[in-house]
Formats: sequence, structure tokens, C-alpha cells
Amino acid sequence: MAIGTDFSVAVTGDIRHVSGTDKYSVLEFHRWLQNLADDEAASGNDILDITNATPSERATDNIITLNSPYNIDDTAAEYLYDGSITQDDGDTMYSGLVVVGAVAGTTTLQVVQDNTLYDGDSPFWGTGINVSAAANILCRMLIKTRTGGADIDGKRIRVFAREWGHTFAEFSLTMGLGNSVAAIFTNTDLNNDTDIGTVGGWSDVTNVEGYQLIDLQNGDGALPYYSQWNRAGHTINDLYEFAKYITRRGSTSVIHQMDGELFRGITHQWCYDNETGAFDEDETLSWGSGDTAGTGAILALDDGSAGTGIMWVQLLTGVAPTDDAWIFGADSAPATCQVNGAVTTRTLSPVFLGQSTGSAIIGAFGIGIETSDLTKNDLLFTLENDPEQPPNLVTFTVYGLVAAHDRVLVTNAQGNAIDFDQMTLNGALTGGSVISVVVQAASIPADTPQEGTIRVECNSGIYKMCTFTAHDGDDTFTIDAADFSGDNADNGNNVFISYIDKLAADTEEIFQVVYDAARTMFVRVRDGGASPIKTFETTSGLNEGGGSATAIRTEDD
Repeated sequence: MAIGTDFSVAVTGDIRHVSGTDKYSVLEFHRWLQNLADDEAASGNDILDITNATPSERATDNIITLNSPYNIDDTAAEYLYDGSITQDDGDTMYSGLVVVGAVAGTTTLQVVQDNTLYDGDSPFWGTGINVSAAANILCRMLIKTRTGGADIDGKRIRVFAREWGHTFAEFSLTMGLGNSVAAIFTNTDLNNDTDIGTVGGWSDVTNVEGYQLIDLQNGDGALPYYSQWNRAGHTINDLYEFAKYITRRGSTSVIHQMDGELFRGITHQWCYDNETGAFDEDETLSWGSGDTAGTGAILALDDGSAGTGIMWVQLLTGVAPTDDAWIFGADSAPATCQVNGAVTTRTLSPVFLGQSTGSAIIGAFGIGIETSDLTKNDLLFTLENDPEQPPNLVTFTVYGLVAAHDRVLVTNAQGNAIDFDQMTLNGALTGGSVISVVVQAASIPADTPQEGTIRVECNSGIYKMCTFTAHDGDDTFTIDAADFSGDNADNGNNVFISYIDKLAADTEEIFQVVYDAARTMFVRVRDGGASPIKTFETTSGLNEGGGSATAIRTEDD
């Protein structure tokens, strides 16, 4: 048999691969050893004949045991497939892995064992080994699952397909005797067609990690998520591609202090009590022993009071804890707590961010995105697993500006001018440190941003600009302290929102509102400096798709 030139058997019982690239089933390997064992005399580099102890036993065609002292090493195992090999009196096991399915193009599958990539980023099986296209078999190989008398992470592994340009997939399984099967299916990802080098250059895409509250401005208030992604002017599909980039095969990115290739998202959550010390987000936890042992990384932490709270965790190794299990932190003097109640398992998305439609995101569990980066077509799920859909946040843009020269004012239009009486005061403003402006009941427009500027008519006729940091949606603006002591504003005086009211900082200025109804905006641009222009004024509509105006610069010589 050709196997006789590829392997050698030493007098110590070491069976090693010495040459060649051919691969052999464990049954062929067993038959070869038995063929040697019935020889009259050992020869060459195969020190095995009829006088030696039986080298191997066959329980089935796929379950082979090497009798001591006979053994293979990790390298020899790379040239065998289609079954398991147990040796060292059961202390060492190589289990058979069969991956079935169909993948787009060429894919290098990854095997994660004990939260580590088995054989690294360029594993010995490459884009497929011992393939059988007719049987839809993508790979057949041996994986070491027991060493030194101990199972490696309970013989658990995960198989990943995370190839750029393809959909992602994963399959978790527990190995054992014979073959264990994983199923992987991927397709060309039509929403992942940007050149990988281009996506790798998007350093302006950022994320605030950990538990936080985000208000999507849809009336539900601030709700909990474990991230807040900022796409920084890129499209929402660009954000999806960036998420794939940092978790693809070969990634060197770090997310939540974890190798991006291993990041999956939240897999479990639990309430806890009896806390001692303090846990930190991204900290590695441990619990249990033997069959109940496990480790996980805290992706979000909601500290309660009196030693209670909620943890959202990515399971790294072992099994999830159960009610009353003690949890230990990673420090030398670790924080501890006890699981309080049932542990909830969360469903993972193949791409941790969620799914892309090309123009919108259906977020994975707990994923947060900056409110201004979302549209009414996006859908997020909070850490409470509640679906949240943003309102239609529209943008109005004034183009054609000169930074640091042009003063820009955008208001609601009344005819072809400022809508001065958009609202009126309900109570005079007279103090030296006014912190709220109250207008007539229910007169604050529904689409008013939560932060911005208003103009209040003083008794002198001057419209004083006030910066508001919040409003109640009815009649009250909370403002930065303003001085009205020298120029009061009487009850009934005009108040209007100045949606843009500033010295231009760029060639364009924008404001965003949650769309409620169509409105007409009044736009004024002035520059009376060294290169003066005639005042530019226009009106322009704001509708479901937003709106814009472009300043026309006419010299004022």
C-alpha cells in the first residue's frame, strides 16, 4: 500500500508521517498496521511483525484504537480522516469531523476549539480536504479532542465560515468516537461587494462598547443596548460590511477586547445577586467544574443596587451556568456573584451586527446604532429583546457656504419670511438667569429636535438667541441660563425655532428632525466681511426625503 511509504513505525511505537501528500481513512490506516503486524519479520523503517503486540483494534470502520505503545502525533493525524483514533489507553483521542453543505466560491473553514482557532488562520485543510462533491462533503479530517486524560473543552467545537464576499455561517457540535457532522451553507453576499482594502480603510467607523441607553426618538425613550455604532457618513450597508470586515477570517481587529475572528455577540444573559467586589465589562468570567464548567466575556453589565444586576455574556468555553451557580471574575482577587433565576439563551446572527437589506439594517440582539445614522426602515432589538424602529429622521442641508464667513439662519417660513410668531410666550421672562422658556400649551411642533436654538422676542424688538438642551414636547424648553434682566420679554411675545443659526463651519450646514409633516423652510445667508455678498434668501420644502437649499453668492461691491 502507498501508505507504507508515507508513514513509519518506530520500535517505541511512534507512528509518524514521513513523506507524501496522500490522505488515508482510519480504516485504511488500521488495515496497513495489521498488514505489517502479520509479517514474518520487520523491515525498513517499519519495526512491526508477527512477534509484536497487536498495534490497533477496529470497533467499526470509523472507530479505531491504537494499543499502547503505538501512537500518532498531531502531524500524522492531518493525513487521516473518516473516523476516530483513540490511543494512550484512552488518554488521547482524535475525533473525526465531517463538514457537509455547500459554500460560495472557495472557503477556508475555521474550527474554534476552547476559544482558540484550531491550527490558526491557515489550517492544514485549506479550502477543503478529503472532499466528496457527490455527497456534499466539504471537509473530512481529524480533530484532537482529548489529551493527557482530559477532554479539550468537553470535546466541543464550532465550525465557522467567515469568508469575505460570502454570507457567514457557523455550526456548534460535540465530538466523540467515529465521525461527527457539521453543516455549513453560504452564498455570495450581494451586500458585501466592496473591495476589502477599501473597507479596511474606514477608520472613521467607530463603536462605543458596553451597556448604554439610546433614544431612537420614536417616543419610547432611552432603551438599553450593548453598542452604539457610528457609521460616520458611510451608508448603513457600509456599516454592515465593516462589521463583517472586523470578524472575517484573517481579521486582526479587536472588539470587546476579543479577537474579531472569535467574536459572536451575546449568547446568554442572567440576573445575579450576592455580589462581592465589582465586575467590569469585557472581563472574562468562570463558573462550575467538570461537566458544569464554563467561561464567558461580559459584553454588557447593568449594575443594580445591593449587589444585584444583569449580565449579558458571550459564552467562550464549556456550558452556560444555571440558577444559583457562583460566578467568578478574572482578577487575582476576583469579584463574585450568584446567578439569580433562569439563564436566557439568545439567538445569534451569523454577522454579529445583524442582516442588511442593502439599504437598511435588521439588527441582531442588543446591537445599538447612533440615532442619527438610522432611518425609518431600520430595525433594532434592545437588550430586553424589544423591537425598536426609528422614526423618519430627515435632513435639511444648506449648500454653497464659505466656512467662517457666512452667517446662516434657517427657520419655519411664513410666506417668504421668518415665521416670527411660530410660538408665543406663556409668561414673561425677566430674570438674570432664566433656565426655561414656556410657550402656549401644545405649541412646540412635534418635529422639534431635542437640542437646538430658539429666538425670543424681547421688549426692545431684538430677538434673543437661546440654546435649548431639551423640551417636553408640549410647552417648555430647557435652556442654558440666559439674562433677560436688561431687556425683558413680556407674556405673549413671539418665539420661533432657529433650526440653523450659526456661523458656517463648513461649506454646508445641516439640521435633522423627525419627520411629522411637510413644512416650508426660510433660508437666509449673509456675509458682510472682506468679500461681502448680497443677502441670499429663499424658501425650500422639507418633506419625507428631507430638503435642501443652495446659497447663491452675488458680490456686494
